[in-house]
Parts: sequence; structure tokens; C-alpha cells
Amino acid sequence: MKITAPISRLEEIPLLLQAGASELYCGIVPPDWVARFNTGAVNRRYFGNLPNYAALEQAVQSAHAGAGELFLVLNAQHYGENFHGALIEIAARFHGMGGDAVIVADLPLITALHDEVPDLAIHASSVANCRNSAAIALLRDLGVRRVILPRDVTLAEIERMARAAPDVEIEAFVLNDGCVFEEGLCHTVHLPSRLGGPICVDSYAMDYQDPAGQPLSTRLLRRHAQNDADYKRWLWYRFGCGFSTTDEGYPFGPCGLCAMQRMHQAGVTSVKVAGREGATERKIKSVEMVRQVLDGVNQGADEASAAALAVSIRKVPGHCASGYMCYYPEVRWTGPE
Repeated sequence: MKITAPISRLEEIPLLLQAGASELYCGIVPPDWVARFNTGAVNRRYFGNLPNYAALEQAVQSAHAGAGELFLVLNAQHYGENFHGALIEIAARFHGMGGDAVIVADLPLITALHDEVPDLAIHASSVANCRNSAAIALLRDLGVRRVILPRDVTLAEIERMARAAPDVEIEAFVLNDGCVFEEGLCHTVHLPSRLGGPICVDSYAMDYQDPAGQPLSTRLLRRHAQNDADYKRWLWYRFGCGFSTTDEGYPFGPCGLCAMQRMHQAGVTSVKVAGREGATERKIKSVEMVRQVLDGVNQGADEASAAALAVSIRKVPGHCASGYMCYYPEVRWTGPE
């Protein structure tokens, strides 16, 4: 099983490969893109992209020099047909540089890339929202080599999909992407902070009334207040426990480390660290943490031992025991807090 990690700066490549990643992914906003389309949305991250083709070519060379692979993200949910020519051009140039794969969600773009750049591997993004073996079979028939699963599939679903499609690589989330909505189904606007911020952060004051517009009873208001407090606590965990870290710099937040042994047994090809726009140190520490657990799995750790190792690295078992950080809560840590 491999570790797939994000980059947004060239200097991160050797550092992340040394930390234990073997696959890297990045985005690019070509210099002429905004002028052509009046938007910077080449992929789902406006920030955290390489600035130009020269940097992208350097990234490919640097990754290969360290025995790694580099994937390019073209993963918006949907692109208008007028974008396809430019996106195929980007993919073709990347392929010409020796790039290893493109990560795509839009089905028409997948078919166009398969036709126009047939030797370039295509990975279906988690934004494609692939949730069952029939969807994997469809993507395989369209030319997809790897499927990156959404964050909220269960381990049992991962195991069934891997068994049903042994000729398709499976990638699953392991760290850092904490949006509370399923991004493949999300079409919300991310507002500026002064207007409330992204809807998933939910920084809004609530005014509760009954169906007739009258104030609620004190009892119901107390229940709503408790529910709101519990929800805010859950959001805090999902957004990295306030983006806090251990003393060693290992990040808290959304996590599938305890599930790595079962994913390995299921035949998952790679586990994904999210966060292209994150700080370099956060990326390095994330990969180091995943590498430690993966080394334990490769040395024969069973499910309980791998989970105990993951919790011991974080050193705050109460966070793990809450279950709020878990991508795969069915293997939630149940040891002492």
C-alpha cells in the first residue's frame, strides 16, 4: 500500500518523498487561463497550485528523481464544454513532460482525455462520488485506472468494491480533509468570512421559533442549545481540532489511521493525505505519521495493534475515543482515555 500526498511548492517534493510518500499530486493554473476564461478554477482549489508549466515540469522531474510519481489534478465537478480543449491541452503537456496520471471527476472530460491522450493514466477523483462496484465498472470502461473513493464510505463497502474490481486500483482517504459535506454532491458557495464564511463552517446565529413564528418553550430552547453545542464540538474535531497538533507536530483532525490494516488486507492501492493548500510542515508530519502506521501494518500488526499504534502517535486518546475524527468509525479506538 502506498502513501499519496499533496504538494503546492517544488521544495516539498523531496521532503515528502523522504518522509515516506511515493505518490504526489498537484494542481496548476496556467498563466493564460484567467484571461481566457475569467476564472481561476482549473481544479477545486483556487489556492495551492503550481504557478506555470515550467514549475510543473520541474515537479515531474523532481518526483521521478526521488523514485516517486506525480499526478495532476483536474477535478472540478463539472466543466463546460468550452473548457475541454484547454484541459486536454494541459493534460497532453503534462503527459509530454512524463507526468504519471491526471485526477478527474467530470465524466465527459474523462472520456475526452481517454480518446485524446490515451496513454495518460486517469484516476477518478473522490468528487466523482463512486460508491459501489457498478460505478467502478462504469469508470473502468471509460478508461479509468484508479478510483479515489469518497471520504464517508465504510470499510465493508471498500472491501466489497476492491473484491468486485481487482483490475482497478483503489485509493482511500487517511488524513486531513474535514469538510462536513460530501464534496461530490456539494454545490454551495464559499462566502467571504465577513458574510459568514463557507457554509460547512456553519458560523451562523440561530433564532428558533415554532411553526407559527412564536418563541419556543424554555425546555425546547435548552435542547436546541445542547444540540448546537454538540454540533459545534463535532465541527471542531472535523476541522482539525482547531488545527492543533501534538508536541511533535502531528496534526489532529479527520483520520483513518486505525483502518489502515483492514484497507491493506482489502487490497487498497494507496491511502490519501489531503490538503494541497496546507503548510509544508503539516504535510510532512502527516506523511510521517501515516508512514509509521503503514510500517507497522507491513510488519504484520493486526487491526487492534495498528489502531493502538495510531493512537499512541497522537498521544491524546480522548480525541480518538470521541469518534468525531474518524473517517471509518467502525474501527474506532475503544481503549482507555
